[in-house]
Amino acid sequence: MLINITLVPLCVDFTSAGDYVLFIFHIMAGISTVLVAGSVVCGIISTCALLRQNRFIFILNTSICDTMTGCGIFYQYLFDVREDFPVKNGTHYILPSLLGVNIMTFLFSQFDRYFAICHPFFYGRFINLKVVICVNIYSWAHVFGFLLIQHMVPSSKATDMSVYSRIYLFVIIITKVSMTIKLLVVAKYQLLREPPGPERDSKKESLLIIIIVVIFFLLLWLPNIIYSIVSSMTGTYTIFRNDAVDPYKILVRGNALCTPSLYLWASPSLRAAVWETVWSKICCCCKTPQRSNKVSWVTGRISK
Repeated sequence: MLINITLVPLCVDFTSAGDYVLFIFHIMAGISTVLVAGSVVCGIISTCALLRQNRFIFILNTSICDTMTGCGIFYQYLFDVREDFPVKNGTHYILPSLLGVNIMTFLFSQFDRYFAICHPFFYGRFINLKVVICVNIYSWAHVFGFLLIQHMVPSSKATDMSVYSRIYLFVIIITKVSMTIKLLVVAKYQLLREPPGPERDSKKESLLIIIIVVIFFLLLWLPNIIYSIVSSMTGTYTIFRNDAVDPYKILVRGNALCTPSLYLWASPSLRAAVWETVWSKICCCCKTPQRSNKVSWVTGRISK
């Protein structure tokens, strides 16, 4: 019995200096994404105080997606892979679906913060940690369940489902923009009426994280959205050699590094937890004990 193994070539031919720069760029992007997003995941999981807060469950879910996206960079962007039509050495849209989980999680987190601040009695009565965990699990089940059905149905039905998913994506993005504007209004007027204190600071921090992350998310997605709209209207599409040279996908993938970085920048509690549980231990392990030669003033011998 013979097993035919086909090796996937690399994304570039290394015939020019630009090929080396592009290849190194994707390697550094993958390493940075895994380190930053992975440290956020470890910091939240290792800190019980953060796990008891609903907003950090959403952050944990998106950071898990970002860590997996960073790991996927080492295949999707270092090898000759194209996920769009015509597919070449693709992952059956598994890696792009991680972005779909992120989008749904962002949307749910926006609604979570809106009800927590504008309707605190309803939020405190009906929204607890179990509900938030179930919502995050649903985002995974919805995206990958849809993907599984798409692979099981005939190609004609799969094409219709793909069109539906694009329309569904645009609706979610429009909703995200509307919720971002709403949260900006809430942050400007609602929080000012609350008395100063830890609860107000916590709400302000959570709103700041959501608003900034979504703004950067939309900025990185905007070129791809405009390109999709223009291509659909004109009927002309640009087929790139692979995903490694596709600027629109590179920008979208940048969310996986940008989002956890913004989490760390905007949340002092998360930053402290990540430092105490992850980076301080790494720094201690990296330090090598230095041997110093000292002359004893009593014996005159050299102690090492």
